[in-house]
Amino acid sequence: MTFNKDLNRRDFLRLSAGCLGGAALGSSFTANAAMDHGVLGAPHHLPKAKRVIYLFQSGAPSTQDLFDYKPLLREKHKEELPDWVRNGQRLTGMSSDQASFPLCGSKWDFKQYGENGAWFSELMPHMASISDELCTINSMATDAINHDPAITLMQTGFMIPGRPSLGAWVSYGLGSTNNNLPPFIVMTSSPGGRPAGQPLYSRLWGSGFLPSVYQGVQFRPGADSVLYLNNPNGIDGAKRRRTLDRLLKLNEKEYERSRDPEILSRISQYEMSYRMQESIPDATNLSEEPDHIFDLYGEDARTPGTYAANCLMARRLVERDVRFIQLYHTGWDQHKEIPEKLPVQAKDTDQATAGLIKDLKQRGLLDDTLVIWGGEFGRTSYCQGELTDKTYGRDHHPRCFTMFMAGGGTKSGLIYGKTDDYGYNIVDDSGQPIAADKHHYVPGAVHIYDLQATVMHLMGIDHTGLTYKYQGRRFRLTDVHGHVVKDLLA
Repeated sequence: MTFNKDLNRRDFLRLSAGCLGGAALGSSFTANAAMDHGVLGAPHHLPKAKRVIYLFQSGAPSTQDLFDYKPLLREKHKEELPDWVRNGQRLTGMSSDQASFPLCGSKWDFKQYGENGAWFSELMPHMASISDELCTINSMATDAINHDPAITLMQTGFMIPGRPSLGAWVSYGLGSTNNNLPPFIVMTSSPGGRPAGQPLYSRLWGSGFLPSVYQGVQFRPGADSVLYLNNPNGIDGAKRRRTLDRLLKLNEKEYERSRDPEILSRISQYEMSYRMQESIPDATNLSEEPDHIFDLYGEDARTPGTYAANCLMARRLVERDVRFIQLYHTGWDQHKEIPEKLPVQAKDTDQATAGLIKDLKQRGLLDDTLVIWGGEFGRTSYCQGELTDKTYGRDHHPRCFTMFMAGGGTKSGLIYGKTDDYGYNIVDDSGQPIAADKHHYVPGAVHIYDLQATVMHLMGIDHTGLTYKYQGRRFRLTDVHGHVVKDLLA
């Protein structure tokens, strides 16, 4: 065997196993590949969550109209945002040339719910009904002010594309808990099935510089849930098996020659695809769900590809021990038509989100399944463009926004962090403005890196201890930042 000084631990172990003989390698794949326990072999510490469902709301929901009740905005509706509140903070190109910044109060009523007295807009009655199940973070903050870098930062820990996604890092570290389904599965939806708002790119769930076996596998609505999975016309299961066996031998020879770890990824993906031909139809068959479950998620759950159907699908995947499930729902990028579009968007997502959490709880799955809900940043308290009696818009706002977590070791009923009366800045208990700092943890404020570190911690991973050497440097999801927010933990 030729020694390669660039081999990492994982590749070395695989290579060493390969030297036991091609026959042994071939039989291990054709019989039923051994479970992948990830590069860590075992979690760094006892995990509180075994699985993650990340409900990403692409486009940035307007929290002042949904969750962060600000009566002062109604009282001062159309009045100018005081300069001392903004304090010279940067603006986007869409509102930087405005002559004035009139405050706009929400047109929807708010009420308090649950034992924790959380405020919810009338647009979110179903999420309000599970207030005591939610771990609410009102003090999220990000460094990005435009959609693409903000979404990329939220999903990969860096504003510039090219790094592995959160789901890929988790899969790389912990591996799979179901030998017949990918550890990382992705589904997308949009209002009415039409493209809306910011586009979604596969790099958001990609593996970056990690081996490609760790990228998210996208499920699509319809008969072919996974592209190119079914056998071509005229090819039956036996022929496909013989083809894969011969292809395996060719790949083994090429790996012996080149020691390219991507060949191992290719072998693994071919074999996973073969096993998925049987596992996918069972996992995606919503027709076996009873009527009361569709009633729980909402009537849209009967329509493949909707947010509600994807939420129901996520529960079925959790039951099959899929490690990381990511749902992306577009349509939240509402700048000047909030009164018209926000109610529709809320209706599409409210019942299904609450239904998923209720369903997980009634099946005993919520305790060890972490559910995350939120977008890439918030919305301004001042109006973007003209403020009229009928309509208003809100621009991008990275300084503060709301996200939710539920289950998976989080503190249910917690309301963490708060914003000022204008909904513009995070404040401490005394009402003084504070800013989330990616370099240091600031009590009461949660930076994107802090959220990522906390999610990894709940999965049993020390975010500083899961790294990958690439181009001479060891990288991690949180780069050189991030702190676990222990106040969020049960």
